[in-house]
Amino acid sequence: MAARAALTPAPVVLDLDGLDRLIEVLEQRGWRVLGPTVRDGAVVPGPVHGVADLPRGVADDQQPGRYRLHPRDDAALFGFASAATSWKPVLFPSRQLLWTGVRRRPDGAAAPAASDGFDASVPDEPAPRQALLGVRACDLAAIGVQDRVLAQRWGAHPATDRHYSQRRASTFVVAVACGHPSDTCFCTSTGTGPEPGDGYDLALTEVLDVDGHRFVVRVGTEAGAQLLAAVPTRQADPEDLQAADAVVAAAREAIARHLRTEGLPALLDAEVEHPQWDEVAERCLACGNCTAVCPTCFCTSVQDVTDLGGRRTERWRVWDSCFSAGISYVHGGPIRSSTKSRYRQWMSHKLGTWQAQYATGGCVGCGRCLTWCPVGIDLTAEAAALQQTARTRAHRAQEA
Repeated sequence: MAARAALTPAPVVLDLDGLDRLIEVLEQRGWRVLGPTVRDGAVVPGPVHGVADLPRGVADDQQPGRYRLHPRDDAALFGFASAATSWKPVLFPSRQLLWTGVRRRPDGAAAPAASDGFDASVPDEPAPRQALLGVRACDLAAIGVQDRVLAQRWGAHPATDRHYSQRRASTFVVAVACGHPSDTCFCTSTGTGPEPGDGYDLALTEVLDVDGHRFVVRVGTEAGAQLLAAVPTRQADPEDLQAADAVVAAAREAIARHLRTEGLPALLDAEVEHPQWDEVAERCLACGNCTAVCPTCFCTSVQDVTDLGGRRTERWRVWDSCFSAGISYVHGGPIRSSTKSRYRQWMSHKLGTWQAQYATGGCVGCGRCLTWCPVGIDLTAEAAALQQTARTRAHRAQEA
């Protein structure tokens, strides 16, 4: 990752041609630019070569169990909430080759033998240089969480996932403030939005008003400052800054869904037998959609694949989910055999024990787990049910 700029330049303004030039310069300097694109009725990260590839005039309707796109009445390029998928697959692919083994076979041997032995090799391909354009505040915070989990950028005993760390180190991040949150967003409760926090090279705020369509740009790193120097900009005036602040303020005001996080880890630990777990288990399909779209979930398992001749084998790391029965398998069977226990594990880890492990929360309030749950289970509502029981119990204790 690029070093933070020693002296943060004052904010500047890009117009649409300037944003086009920014993308062009990134490509000229060897970056593969990925940004929001529309594919199969959803906004998803994809290759971007210019402003024309971005979802101009596209809005989204996200509710628990529902996702739809519809046209906006303006030409906003980032006029939607979080994309259908996060940036996690870019930095932490769903399939990662760990090593390859090839059996040594004597010349003329017709079939493999136990005494052949084998040669193992670890892939040593350089990490791709990728520029992520349009990273929302919640997803930027999620990348920070993954940095702690997979690159261990904290604590006394750092340990890194080599594949993630290499990809992360060769990534340039252009964040975008969220101006149009969805019904499922609750980033204000987790302190992760709607304005991008630390971790970006450049941060944009899209403004459309009587003064035109433009982007107020803030610099986060020296690499960001160097790139911006090659792009035509103008100094942001007070009106530009006020307009950008108004975009963020309006987004913050529009977020109506909330999660009370104070005391939640201790409450989850104390309520392992709460009847709410049975109630949610009646609805949960244990499909794992929530973990697949979550930008911070990192559970994996290992698969070994051998060719038909028995000579070559590959070991792959693949995404897994705490909703799958096999993830908790220990000699004799799975520890969490019921849907109730799996949902409780997921929610308790995400909102509770993650804090003890990584000194940060595991939820960034992006709302994807609500949007993509086939039965519309609401994480915030489940937490509120547990909290209501605690309040009722405390009230009765005061009356006694």
